[in-house]
Amino acid sequence: MTWKEQAIKHAEECMPQESCGLLAIIKGEKTYWPCKNIAESGFEYFVIDPDDWAECEDTGEIIGVVHSHPKDPAIPSDNDKASCDYLGLEWFIYSPLTKEWCNFKPHDFKSSLYGRTWIWGKQDCLSLIWDYFEEKLSLKLKNWPRPKDLKAFAKNPYFSKVLTESGFKKVDINDIKPNDILVMEGIFNKLNHVALYIGDQTILHHTIKKLSCREIYDLQYIKKTKEVYRYAA
Repeated sequence: MTWKEQAIKHAEECMPQESCGLLAIIKGEKTYWPCKNIAESGFEYFVIDPDDWAECEDTGEIIGVVHSHPKDPAIPSDNDKASCDYLGLEWFIYSPLTKEWCNFKPHDFKSSLYGRTWIWGKQDCLSLIWDYFEEKLSLKLKNWPRPKDLKAFAKNPYFSKVLTESGFKKVDINDIKPNDILVMEGIFNKLNHVALYIGDQTILHHTIKKLSCREIYDLQYIKKTKEVYRYAA
């Protein structure tokens, strides 16, 4: 079941009140997170239960707000538009009446580090980390061209060279700190994947066939980590 199908099911279950929920990236997948509508008049507007919001935020990365218009078309109200701009998140409205969807983004919308589609050489594991350093640390790093053949790179990766020549220094694998880059063993048992340690036993990374996301730095990722680099230029 897709996230939209889950949201539709939730909207129908909440009739005649407005349903509300969140769209989040959880383990690299878009996931609908149903929330309780605690508005005094749940027939006219919605208020997401803050406990549900906090739980979703702890589990994944929130990228959108979803709600229904039970008796009206999926047309955003002025309040919807204002709330969208205030939160800085994309909004999705579903109308059980017309069976239609509407989605809209806040003004000055900027693509997030989370929920990106994987594109080799454009939006991959290295470009995600490079964009993080520019956005969060105001550090613009050199753009390294990728070979056209992804399989060839996977068999002969050069992340260690790229990191060393970009101002990073190899550090003790047992002394990982926030903003350290973890070089991991991937397919062909080669060091062809990089992730960013962002603290609290959590990594930010982007793998093939998944959306960019944060995940717990658990035992499987710890075992795959073979080198650690820290910016030192």
